Amino acid sequence: MTQENTPRTAAPEQELSEILRVRREKLEALQAAGCDPFHITRFEVNRHAAEIRDDFDALEGTEVRIAGRLMSKRGMGKVSFCDLQDRSGRIQLYARRDEMDEAAYDAFKKYDIGDIVGVRGEVFRTQRGEMSVRVREVTLLSKSLLPLPEKFHGLTDKELRYRQRYVDLIMNPESRRVFEVRSRFISYLRRFLDERGFLEVETPVLNTISGGANARPFITHHNALDIDMYMRIATELHLKRLIVGGFERVYEIGRIFRNEGMDTRHNPEFTTVEWYMAYADFNDIRRMTEELISGAALEILGTYHVTWQGHDIDLTPSWRCMTMAEAVKNCLGIDFMAIPDDAAAVAAAKAAGVDMDGVEPTWGRALYECFDQKVEETLIQPTFITMHPVDVSPLSKRSPSDPRLTERFELFICASEMCNAFSELNDPIDQRERFQKQVELRAKGDEEAGMMDEDFITALEYGLPPTGGIGIGIDRTVMLLTGSDSIRDVILFPTMKPLDAPKKEEKPAEAAPAAEEKIDFSAVQIEPLFADSVDFETFSRSDFRAVKVLECEAVKKSKKLLKFLLDDGSGTPRTILSGIHEYYEPEELVGKTCVAITNLPARRMMGIDSCGMLISAVHHENDEERLHLLMLDPHIPAGAKLY
Repeated sequence: MTQENTPRTAAPEQELSEILRVRREKLEALQAAGCDPFHITRFEVNRHAAEIRDDFDALEGTEVRIAGRLMSKRGMGKVSFCDLQDRSGRIQLYARRDEMDEAAYDAFKKYDIGDIVGVRGEVFRTQRGEMSVRVREVTLLSKSLLPLPEKFHGLTDKELRYRQRYVDLIMNPESRRVFEVRSRFISYLRRFLDERGFLEVETPVLNTISGGANARPFITHHNALDIDMYMRIATELHLKRLIVGGFERVYEIGRIFRNEGMDTRHNPEFTTVEWYMAYADFNDIRRMTEELISGAALEILGTYHVTWQGHDIDLTPSWRCMTMAEAVKNCLGIDFMAIPDDAAAVAAAKAAGVDMDGVEPTWGRALYECFDQKVEETLIQPTFITMHPVDVSPLSKRSPSDPRLTERFELFICASEMCNAFSELNDPIDQRERFQKQVELRAKGDEEAGMMDEDFITALEYGLPPTGGIGIGIDRTVMLLTGSDSIRDVILFPTMKPLDAPKKEEKPAEAAPAAEEKIDFSAVQIEPLFADSVDFETFSRSDFRAVKVLECEAVKKSKKLLKFLLDDGSGTPRTILSGIHEYYEPEELVGKTCVAITNLPARRMMGIDSCGMLISAVHHENDEERLHLLMLDPHIPAGAKLY
């Protein structure tokens, strides 16, 4: 048995190279002897590890054929013990020299952890009571040329787990369980809708118009047609066209693509289910949603109770339901239903500490921003929020009782939006006006605003029956059911920045001093210097420090804010929020060395305490604001004081 098969700490690079060399030499020896494992095309399997454990009494003494990966080896002279792992779990192998062909046993002793083998043997229990398979024949089916991570600690580096999911699935049973739950939830979802008369359909991923949601799309180019196309940001508009066509109940489980920030709740590509039901309204859809998620929990987990993000969540029906205005009144004490006009609504929102900068000064937007910035974070147990303002609901039907509101709901659990649903807008004239409003916002620079979809309006003009529809994030629902903290934990292959990706601005090798870049500052406009002086004692109390960016992510529901986790040299990570998302993407700032004032009082922004301020250089050029985050030489250590 080789050194590799004993517990080890992280091997030095030269030791790893030796392991790789030894494994390749073993493969070459097998190939030279005419025993190339890569020439074997199949192995008949009749049992799995879990079956043997679960039905041991019935199977004891019978011959079985199993296959899987060797996960450990323990040698005791003429006897070897191994753990074999297949799709169902692990079972012990017991091999004795005097019960096998001697040459086959000697070959088996040379197998490595990670090798894939096929075994014929009998089910039995060892003297210590361990359920095992007594090996009679063993066949090497695939040679592992790379060693698995160390036995006791497994694959613990989260980023490496995402990049090498195949190793993660080998080493971590909890990861396998997450994706088994995901598969079972999707199966349950299909059965739930199929049993209610819904038809599963497929709609285009590539579109000439981006619509169905407010989001920034990915843009690609169709060479044959020589046109730019958008990867879909929702399946909604095509599905509603099918309702017009008479299908009445349709759904699609599909991949969605949004060219936006990445954080623990957002991945650029993700999976949703959208379903649409003719002759139903948002109340019918709400009841179905509760039945779906609570029923899935009970069937898959065996309970209505789950733990997510540190909270014990009770999915037992019936869930709390309130209007957005009621939720704001309960939390902030502002009664929007008693506020008569836009100006008063905006003033009330600002008085509650809501940031209305860059937001249309309307009654509906003020109500929404109050909820979004102050109330949403308080919704831990399952809560339906209904009756959203028409300003933020371009595809929802207006409420007959109050035209400022729409028949719409969102479900929140642990302050996370789980779904979005409404009574669908089927008035083509109203729909055109709302599309036009989105077009105007887009013209003002809002990249998430929708486009005019003339064909969809044409479909509505043929007549869309009263319809209820919904979109549910499958990834986030699986996070709930599995207690996962990050969306990357429930996506098999999440989007990751390539390790060998070139830097954004690769500077060419310096050639000659004459090639030095000349910077034109002629159009730069600088703020006047302050006339008032600050005494030295006051200035000296400002603690400027070098900080290293450990993590950076976009702040949920904010177009401006980035959340930084910083090493300030104290040993305790510092959180600072900075409104520079317009100028930088979060992933490009990780690892940078910046400057921060660290002794400012904490300021709460979007429900997060910002403990300090990052320093940027700001100027105007051609009447446009320009910003550069100050970045220092990476050799400067975290916590170094600036004078």
